[in-house]
Amino acid sequence: MNYKKVTIAGSGVLGSQIAFQSAFFGFEVSVYDINEDAITKAKQRMGTLKTTYGEYFQDVDRAEKASNSLKFYSDLGEATKDADLVIEAVPERIEIKQNFYEKLGKVAPEKTVFASNSSTLLPSQFAEFTGRPEKFLALHFANSIWQNNTAEVMGHPGTDRQYVEQVADFARNIGMIPFVLKKEQPGYILNSLLVPFLSAAMELWVKDIADPQTIDKNWMVSTGSPRGPFAIYDIVGMETPYNLNLMRAEHDPGAKLVAEKIKREMIDQGKMGVSTGEGFYKYPNPAYMDPDFLKSN
Repeated sequence: MNYKKVTIAGSGVLGSQIAFQSAFFGFEVSVYDINEDAITKAKQRMGTLKTTYGEYFQDVDRAEKASNSLKFYSDLGEATKDADLVIEAVPERIEIKQNFYEKLGKVAPEKTVFASNSSTLLPSQFAEFTGRPEKFLALHFANSIWQNNTAEVMGHPGTDRQYVEQVADFARNIGMIPFVLKKEQPGYILNSLLVPFLSAAMELWVKDIADPQTIDKNWMVSTGSPRGPFAIYDIVGMETPYNLNLMRAEHDPGAKLVAEKIKREMIDQGKMGVSTGEGFYKYPNPAYMDPDFLKSN
């Protein structure tokens, strides 16, 4: 694996983490997003991540160096002009990703390998739009990747095996533990387990069976878990579950109700999760972290 230059396309919650993690481990990283407003927000996220990485790894100088090395672009051609690997982390909408890969395939160098961080969509859904299906696969990260350091590597039937191995090596070189899947699976391993759990919790809320804190508290007391499903939603952010349910809404009336409630009660009120300081909980000191949270109901 001789990758040196990496471009992260999409600078949201997870895209920013992937970019900073790659820079922290010594790669030359370019960050692409659609406009200057998005770039400004990305730089703000990187400032927060600089502090997080400095504290977590107890290496402030290394975090500062990583932060200073990042380059930002709103021009896709400039962002990818010498990239060995492009990791796509754009919104979880089929039409957005399809349009992105059609543009990327035209401007990226022939050598560049493309990897999608899609949460639930399959590489085979977009391979034909990349112009290089043999060099296209999925590379999925969990949130808080400096700590939850898994990297799921998943090709499609047309992916050349050498690129699966190269991307797995890249993941190791940025401090991740790669998990190579044998074949395509919506949601990989992690989200195949996690999404049904989170969806069940969301259904309880949408149907007004219980409020989010009660649901979380029940789960935490019953299982000993450090956080419940709505605390996890706050970490993920509201955009991804909204988009996923919006896609499902075409054939699932229940998903439509979920998408509408997320938009009305969370997104429209600016409650996007940890990234905005409020979601189902308020941050930086969410109620579920209070020692008394589990003592009574």
